[in-house]
Amino acid sequence: MEAFRYFNRDISWLSFNERVLMEAGNAAVPLMERIRFLSIYSSNLDEFYRVRMPYLQKSQLRDGDISVYEKAQAVINRQQDQFGKILGETVIPELGKLGFRFCYKEPVPQSVAERTVPYFFSQVAGFLQPAFLSRETKFFPENNMLYLVVIMKFPPDEEQVALVNIPTANLDRFLKVNEGIENFIVFLEDIIRYNLKNLFPGAIDIQSYNIKITRDAELDLLDEDGEDVTEKFEKQLSNRDYGLATRLLYEPGLPVRHLQQIINVFDLKRASVVEGGRYHNLKDLASLPVNSPAISYPAWPPVQGIEGVDLNTTLFEALVERDLMVHAPYQSYDTILRFFNEAAIHPAVEEIYTTMYRVAHDSKIAHALISAARNGKKVTVLVELKARFDEANNIRWAKKMKAAGVKIIHSINTLKVHAKLALVKRQHATHPYLGLLATGNLNEGTARFYTDHILLTAHQPMLREAEQLFGFLRKKKKAEKTDTITFQHLLVAQFNLQTKFLELLDREIEHAKSGLPSGLTIKLNNLEEEVLINKLYEASNAGVKINLIVRSICRLVPGVVGQSENIVVKRIVDRYLEHGRVFVFMNKGDHEVFMGSADWMNRNIYRRIEVCFPIYHEKLKKQLIEILSIQWADTAQAVLIDSELHHVSLPKTTTSIRSQEAIYQFLSETVQDFKPTF
Repeated sequence: MEAFRYFNRDISWLSFNERVLMEAGNAAVPLMERIRFLSIYSSNLDEFYRVRMPYLQKSQLRDGDISVYEKAQAVINRQQDQFGKILGETVIPELGKLGFRFCYKEPVPQSVAERTVPYFFSQVAGFLQPAFLSRETKFFPENNMLYLVVIMKFPPDEEQVALVNIPTANLDRFLKVNEGIENFIVFLEDIIRYNLKNLFPGAIDIQSYNIKITRDAELDLLDEDGEDVTEKFEKQLSNRDYGLATRLLYEPGLPVRHLQQIINVFDLKRASVVEGGRYHNLKDLASLPVNSPAISYPAWPPVQGIEGVDLNTTLFEALVERDLMVHAPYQSYDTILRFFNEAAIHPAVEEIYTTMYRVAHDSKIAHALISAARNGKKVTVLVELKARFDEANNIRWAKKMKAAGVKIIHSINTLKVHAKLALVKRQHATHPYLGLLATGNLNEGTARFYTDHILLTAHQPMLREAEQLFGFLRKKKKAEKTDTITFQHLLVAQFNLQTKFLELLDREIEHAKSGLPSGLTIKLNNLEEEVLINKLYEASNAGVKINLIVRSICRLVPGVVGQSENIVVKRIVDRYLEHGRVFVFMNKGDHEVFMGSADWMNRNIYRRIEVCFPIYHEKLKKQLIEILSIQWADTAQAVLIDSELHHVSLPKTTTSIRSQEAIYQFLSETVQDFKPTF
């Protein structure tokens, strides 16, 4: 048999971003939400250039006859053309019908430009720091920030070239200017362009072009004894903006000799030089000053409380009676905040342990942990410093908590802690351990738009294992064969997670071969790791029916005879970001359900501490199975991924099912008995 096939990781990710772009072009989506999807697409692509493109340039990996780098660039170019069409041919005309003239392709009218002069002098000018270019230039462009290359002449015939920053970190990217019955929306850089004559008095024949430099975002932190890891990481962060340039994006029309001058002055010879549009950083589209309920999704207020729980009693009392689960953002995150708040003030609580991967900007959870420490409780928090692009905020909160008496620990350089769990220890209690285990970050900010599942439990054996894991993490070392720590309930990457999943898959294979009911439904963000993919292929060949819901990277190739004809892969993109990881194994009809923090990627399996866990409470198992069943039945926002990595629309039925809306309605009602539809 020929070797198994896999999609390339990066081309697969670009396929996901194309799915985001499809929503931007979906006429059924409200206009402001389509604009937000354009913003998300642009933000995703920026991160791809910062994180993946440097690797692809260096590695020169090949995908058939072409390098992955070249193939990725071709895919991006095609998507960018589509982006421009959606924005220029549908979004902007629809804004016009609502009375908004977005000056994107059309020039800013003279009368409107003149009205920006007072704004320029009162708000903008104080942030501008023009730098004239020469070999002696000490100025260094910041990563991912926008600049105007200004080419001008001073009498009698002296040419000068300057770089002018566009201060989007300090000011809104767009200004709305009322002109009669119309509202003109003007880019900040166009306000600066019009006022360059005020910035460079005496200059004539002024031309200006937008550029952006993207730098490698990877940080290199080594564990060294005797050195404050936080201090060292802060130094690394400050250097990120001055890392190796990976891309120079420039506006069409920039003269070649001046483009070369920029490359030489700023040593960009190894960067990809890409001609873009007139405007860059279109992730800022999400801040267009046009928001209105009429062009946005209707509000879905989070469902308050949990079925069967009296909000007038303590959450801890309810938790001793039975396991609870919160499905964010459909259900209120207040239950999670209440867990930490009760722990902070409850007199029986002695110790609190938690992991924090991405801390909310104004974290109520961190505030509760600070209060707990000041209330005399022993609080230990593992703050992950290597959560990409959240490092500075995590460091800020780590310092704040440490100053309040919280014991802060960090992971070692080669092993991120991505697990999402919290543990409370109480004295004089029949159930001394109470815990929280989740698929997503303990972050009330992202909980508003990431779909995740959070288990609250008093299952003592499982939580004793969580205590063991925190003890291991305090030692700051890699897992070794000599470690005596074992897990019977938790699935922990570096210990037993991959092995346990392989065993569960083998069991389904044996059931299929024996003619017993078999099958599995798995929901992930990313599916990359080949050992687990190969086991899925093996299961397919044994006759196991496999349903996969994979949001982003998917290296598994479905629908290939002799490899994966029993595997169906779907991708769902809608108003919320699908983020939960859930695993349902049929087990002869006695379903086993797990959820947790781990995607099936190389990094999750081999370079991180991840925790997945079983759902023992029958009603919660049924609830999760029903939620996945609803998602599998989605005909509105789900697409199939075929064997060529194409998105295939599902056949339209008489009654269209939009899973996120259906789940919201399901959780708003009393949970009913049901039979799974997969």
